[in-house]
Amino acid sequence: MAIAKEELQTLAERHRAARPQEILQVALERVPNIALACSFGAEDMVLLDMLMKIHPDAQVFYLDTDLLFAETYSLIEQAKARYGIPNLRAVHSELTVEAQAAQYGDRLWARDPNLCCDLRKVRPLTRVLDGLDGWITGIRRDQAPTRANAQVFEVDAKFGLVKVNPLAFWTWEQVWSYIRENDVPYNPLHDQGYPSIGCIHCTRPVRPGEDLRAGRWSGFDKTECGLHR
Repeated sequence: MAIAKEELQTLAERHRAARPQEILQVALERVPNIALACSFGAEDMVLLDMLMKIHPDAQVFYLDTDLLFAETYSLIEQAKARYGIPNLRAVHSELTVEAQAAQYGDRLWARDPNLCCDLRKVRPLTRVLDGLDGWITGIRRDQAPTRANAQVFEVDAKFGLVKVNPLAFWTWEQVWSYIRENDVPYNPLHDQGYPSIGCIHCTRPVRPGEDLRAGRWSGFDKTECGLHR
């Protein structure tokens, strides 16, 4: 790993209350080969805006499951026009949706969403991260109980590299304040009750009083796609 576990702990403690821009700058300086994993959700659009202002040539990738909302694909094109993002990489599953249906049966996401996520997200991510020293994510502690212990710098034990979460201690309100103040483009589905946006078949609007991620894999005992432990 590019940075020793002890140093990562020190960085996490030192930068716990730092501005996300400062955390990004440190990450770019300390981790030789690092990329932003951008879902084009609200948090990741904030990070993309910050990163492009700091280092326009930074590596950025996104997992294109081939099942994203039309609004998400439209936002990707908006982001390209706005920021350029010369080192943007679309990462696909090795299986097309049609090949997946032929091998595992139609509408796998409705029967076994864990396997579907593994095929269309986790395995592609594993291939990308295998060539990196670290990755930057939009994880925030208050998104879900599974993310409540996230640090701004940490060891990603699952993938064996450095994980940087610059917005770990930010609130949902801070995310949207930044978007408004900096005129950051965002997915219009956020205005229609979708705080967390994934694939079209596995995402629904969140009802009043529900958790921000309650709209993901509704009806299943599942809150994460497997990218984050």
